Amino acid sequence: MAEIGNQIEKAVRLLEQDELVAIPTETVYGLAGNALSKSAVTKIFSVKNRPQFDPLIVHIPNIEKAETYVTEIPEQARILADTFWPGPLTLLLKKKSIIPDLVTAGLDTVGIRCPNHFLTRQLLQRLPFPLAAPSANPFGYVSPTKPEHVEEQLGNSIQYILDGGICTVGIESTIVGFENETPVVYRLGGLSLENIEKAIGNVQLMTHSTSNPKAPGQLKSHYAPGKKVFLGKVEELLQQYPSHLSGILTFQKDFNSPFQFILSPSGSLDEAAQNLFEALRAFDKMPVDVILAELVPNVGLGKAINDRLQRAAVQ
Repeated sequence: MAEIGNQIEKAVRLLEQDELVAIPTETVYGLAGNALSKSAVTKIFSVKNRPQFDPLIVHIPNIEKAETYVTEIPEQARILADTFWPGPLTLLLKKKSIIPDLVTAGLDTVGIRCPNHFLTRQLLQRLPFPLAAPSANPFGYVSPTKPEHVEEQLGNSIQYILDGGICTVGIESTIVGFENETPVVYRLGGLSLENIEKAIGNVQLMTHSTSNPKAPGQLKSHYAPGKKVFLGKVEELLQQYPSHLSGILTFQKDFNSPFQFILSPSGSLDEAAQNLFEALRAFDKMPVDVILAELVPNVGLGKAINDRLQRAAVQ
């Protein structure tokens, strides 16, 4: 079993020894290792059972550090970093050779992020290297938003989980890159499109599924629980599946079922995002065969929530 604690010094020692540590962020818990060490990065792929064609995100304490690892920061990227870092935004930029190709799946770009969590920012400031840190769960499964989630699934593979409490955003970062100086969103996430466009104007969406992704979170099937997820109008889905065998996941509506999870009774998309992965995990512990889920309003963070639900429902 992994130890759960808040000792930054212990996390530093382990990471300096090329061991892995689970770290808290505002989005989800990450499985962190020295991003400049091929040995540590190889361990990340191995522990997660993650295919090496799926690139990793590199975590840094501030924008100044980004210049150590990327060849340039376009003007719009700098505006986004100045506006939203620390926060749930990953910038996909041209990498320097100091970043191993293993981190980027051989691509010439690297995802860089400054997380908004006081413990992890302290940790990053203490380390002489950045941290590669995908979500701390087996590849393809629901991302962890509590230290206990990490312990349940990776506790036998790592030594230490830095306990930062419950993640306040609850879904992964939004990934923005640049093609021919045009900003492109590769993954919807905890920073809404609306806020991005307020800062830099219109952006293109390129979140399509692929077996050779340019950024994490682009694969067709991802973020999936152990039970099959069916999307639609819950009232209609219940006609196909007996209610006593079905878990029900709704935005606000109460179906008076013992096996339901309401993401936000008050109708808050922020609250729904924070609760999404916890809800999907909860159904795996319920005596149900399937999960019947509805999409949330497709605005703000609702777009990222719906993206996760659609990927979880791929059969």
